[in-house]
Amino acid sequence: MPITLINDSAAEVTHARVPPLVVAHRGASVQHPENTIPAFVAGIDQGADMIETDVHLNRDGDLIVIHDDTFDRTTNVRTLYPDRAEISVSGMTTAEIAALDAGSWKGASFAGVTVPHLAEVLDLVHTTRTGLLLEVKQPARYPGIAEAIAESLRSVPGYLERALAAGLLVVQSADWSFVREFHELAPEIPVGILGRPSLAELREFATWADQINSEYTAVDPIYLDFVHELGMSSLVWTVDSVDDMEKAIDLGADGIITNLPDRLVQLVEEI
Repeated sequence: MPITLINDSAAEVTHARVPPLVVAHRGASVQHPENTIPAFVAGIDQGADMIETDVHLNRDGDLIVIHDDTFDRTTNVRTLYPDRAEISVSGMTTAEIAALDAGSWKGASFAGVTVPHLAEVLDLVHTTRTGLLLEVKQPARYPGIAEAIAESLRSVPGYLERALAAGLLVVQSADWSFVREFHELAPEIPVGILGRPSLAELREFATWADQINSEYTAVDPIYLDFVHELGMSSLVWTVDSVDDMEKAIDLGADGIITNLPDRLVQLVEEI
């Protein structure tokens, strides 16, 4: 049956304040070094339903958890390897990455924190029964990354079955062609479109995608209503102030991605 959009000038849409999922963006990343095990543990301890993280493929074909495609911003790579020209994730070996300090930039108390592998994150979320929103960064740079991720998700005994049953695993990317590729490779694993597709694109995505995850300032209740009518959900990003969290809740988002999960947990508990 065709879906008719309601013009926001003709009708007012109201939303019940349904508590959204709390998604810790790179962990509790304001107080802790982002995309590290301490940040993820802190996000979980603060009550997040899911953690959001990023993944790249290194020179040895290992899945490395970091946001940027180089180690400049969040490690001591320039100090440790001062004469090295190639410091991208794809250009460094697992042993070289293991030697990096990914914590000191956030404070002396985090000195020695390492750059995690995806396997470490999977062990953590499986043990704590926490959800995982896994963003694949620049997948076109990494031939074979879809297969590597699918294999990793399936390799932890019992993890994939539990995560799928709980509805708390999504693989997402801003590369929409890759998301379709990953879906075709592993159709049992939910996938998310990172960005804001047009209304026309939403109809096609709804035939295979599970989520539309947009910046919260780029969507309105009408848009999210259409996403929901098409059978998809939405996690909006990145929301850190209480006022903006309130706005994101009023939008009707199914989840909110934040650098301050403790703040959002407190707000959600009051709903």
